[in-house]
Amino acid sequence: MRAVKLFGLILLLIGFILFNATFFLARYKLTPEVIESKISEGPSRDLFFQTSTEMQGQTFATSFSFVTELRKNFEAINQEQISNYGITQEEVFDLVARSGKQFTLASVDSLYLGGDEASEFKKKAWKDYGGWLEGREFLSPEELQTQLEGVVNNINQYAIINQVGFDRYQVKDLTYSITKASAIGPVASNPLLFLFLTIGLFIIGALTYILPKLNLLPGIKNNGIFFNAMKNTGWLGILTGTWLIVFYIILYFYPEYMTNWVIVVDPVSRVLNGNEAGRFFLYGFIYTLCILVMGVRMIIHYRHSKYQILRTYSVMFFQTAFAFLIPEILIRLNKPYFDFKNIWPLDYSFFFDSRINELVSHGTLGLFMLGWGVALIIIGVPVLVYFFGKRWYCSWVCGCGGLAETLGDPYRQLSNKTIKAWKVERWMVHGVLVFAIVMTAGVIYTYWTDASWFLFFDSYKLREVYGAFIGAGFAGVVGTGFYPLMGNRVWCRFGCPLAAYLGIVQRFKSRFRITTNGGQCISCGNCSTYCEMGIDVRWYAQRGQNIVRSSCVGCGICSSVCPRGVLNLEVKEESGRFGKPILIGNNHIKISE
Repeated sequence: MRAVKLFGLILLLIGFILFNATFFLARYKLTPEVIESKISEGPSRDLFFQTSTEMQGQTFATSFSFVTELRKNFEAINQEQISNYGITQEEVFDLVARSGKQFTLASVDSLYLGGDEASEFKKKAWKDYGGWLEGREFLSPEELQTQLEGVVNNINQYAIINQVGFDRYQVKDLTYSITKASAIGPVASNPLLFLFLTIGLFIIGALTYILPKLNLLPGIKNNGIFFNAMKNTGWLGILTGTWLIVFYIILYFYPEYMTNWVIVVDPVSRVLNGNEAGRFFLYGFIYTLCILVMGVRMIIHYRHSKYQILRTYSVMFFQTAFAFLIPEILIRLNKPYFDFKNIWPLDYSFFFDSRINELVSHGTLGLFMLGWGVALIIIGVPVLVYFFGKRWYCSWVCGCGGLAETLGDPYRQLSNKTIKAWKVERWMVHGVLVFAIVMTAGVIYTYWTDASWFLFFDSYKLREVYGAFIGAGFAGVVGTGFYPLMGNRVWCRFGCPLAAYLGIVQRFKSRFRITTNGGQCISCGNCSTYCEMGIDVRWYAQRGQNIVRSSCVGCGICSSVCPRGVLNLEVKEESGRFGKPILIGNNHIKISE
């Protein structure tokens, strides 16, 4: 058995090392064909053609040098356009002289009489950005000049770049797409081969390492876990966490450097949706494989509990079918990408104008998707939590929970159980929920009124901040990267707004709870040690108190590792009477009669 595990470990390491090596196994060459395929707008494409003449035809040894040169070209184009279309200080002085103390757009028309493209652009820009000043009288020409200079700053900063240059969103998207299309080398030439040599070997190695555990007797096998360098924040755990953090930072903020990894999964993407892969296809593919492979480990590890086996099969199914395959197949059918199990506010972009417009434009199916999402929020969550607790989603359906329960299972004992952590958790998770509600209110207000300012903030800026710091930074970088450092449910405990919503319903209006039999508790501490949500379960068990904490996700691991059967997952009748127990492995789950 040791030889088989060692062989599996070697294959796993080979696949992992080769995957990291492919990050550097590429050269980059910009060609006219790449420019024409990636920049669709004629004027913008022509500008880039002219500016990137020296770059075209060169071969760059690394993505870092290639991306640096690309950004220089975009910056040069923007600076040139600002020079061509920018409003000068002399023009501001001239407008003040023509207007006196009262600004009129007629003075703008009289200033720009040339009729050339730049003059027409400036007239339109003044109307768009300075129209609100029309007819306003100021106390002095100096006050008018101050207001006009503010308008000019907005025109130079936004109008020119957005309309005749490349704004930062275009630069980010084009840098990624052009870099990927310009890659040459062994990976770009043989993606299917490298798919097998990297992800394929990793999967085979992981399963070969995991499957020999079947030779062990079923039951609790967590001996020596706090002496393991991987599972107790040792050097191996810190190294793993660092790699995960770096991966997420590159994925969300610097995807142009990971294009070779994306190329590796191009063959899979073309089979599923008919298009080349994007960075989030790579992420979804790896995410799903992690849940499937580590789900096998979870099933073997807790095979003495039918509850854990069923729960693991459930998260494997929902992630594979609903979060990965169905959305990709919808794209192939020219339908909107849609994850039917994702719920606002976890799916914080559900009410964004682009999402709503896309769904509405697809007619009956799109409207059904929109209605389905709203029904889950308003009806599905409270009803299902009332009958089953938040476990129906957090431990049986959710993709974040699925990854935490499978890939993150070896780290569940690292969750902080202190009162201080609990207090921080309550403030943070409900704070994120409030943030999500305010942001969504602003988004909906903007959708219906076309006004970006809601109360005292810009809804566009607010959604950008939420996406960067909560959606990417917290949920991704911290939420998964901190598995080996702070346990597998950092995001679920401290950041997930949907978990907060579910928890509020569970705490005050749910029939689900974990009951305890204090007379049988031997205070071994297994339940508290392995509670991923940081609940000191033993404290409740010793006193025979029911656990109704809003943070509890009903994973049932506390019951699975209890040697005395003290802890039971139960559904309470309205009258307070409990139903007949059903023995599932090491869990006693009571259901209504």
